[in-house]
Amino acid sequence: MVNGKKILIVGLANKYSIAAAIAASLHEHGAIVGYSYQNERFEKFINEFSSNNGGGLTFKCDLSSDKEIKGLVNFFAEEWGEIDGIVHSVGFAPSDQIAGNIEDCITREGFAITHDISSYSFAGLIKEAVPFFSENASALTLTYVGSQEATPNYNVMGMAKASLEASVRYFSATLGSKGIRVNSISAGPIKTLAASGIKGFKSMLNKHGSETPLRRNITAKEVGDTATFLLSDMSSGITGQTIYVDGGYNIQAMKFD
Repeated sequence: MVNGKKILIVGLANKYSIAAAIAASLHEHGAIVGYSYQNERFEKFINEFSSNNGGGLTFKCDLSSDKEIKGLVNFFAEEWGEIDGIVHSVGFAPSDQIAGNIEDCITREGFAITHDISSYSFAGLIKEAVPFFSENASALTLTYVGSQEATPNYNVMGMAKASLEASVRYFSATLGSKGIRVNSISAGPIKTLAASGIKGFKSMLNKHGSETPLRRNITAKEVGDTATFLLSDMSSGITGQTIYVDGGYNIQAMKFD
């Protein structure tokens, strides 16, 4: 589906992350995958992961820096000639912004940091990549239903994800004429390093698994395969959408016993 496509993955932090499952699926289907990593602490892992998944290029990038985002995009554009896809699998909030009642935890600084890393970084990547996107290129980010529903302890991250989903719609509206598609995947809860920082996550995971229409939690592989579809030409008519990979959780109203 994506054979020969050159796709940059931003936000891969460990082998249990959703980004790792996306990378594995892309590699399995023939994509040329490149990776960015935040700092030297992740360099060894990224290099080992890359060597086991096609041996793609890696590049260090701090997403809080416009200069480094520009450097990242320019590096891959120079090496590849053009970019066929970008996967943004990034989310960060200070721990005090994702615990308790929002009126007790929200701060101006925490709000700014969360939105900068979790939302603006996607916009910043696309902004820099537009001149280098190939015909029929695709950009993809990851979100969560907490952007649409008040989810316990998700708080400021929910606000940032709502902003992220809005950016998907705005970029898809203006870039469609260039053949560039922009979408997001709203994944159900999965045991990842990022998710472990949310207070009460284990309880959320258990309840979600028992109450979805499929009566189970989803897997990272299911998200990875959906991402591969959205980055492929088989999804050429899909843009500006949030695709839910959550076992059907999002279609349900309140349950009555």
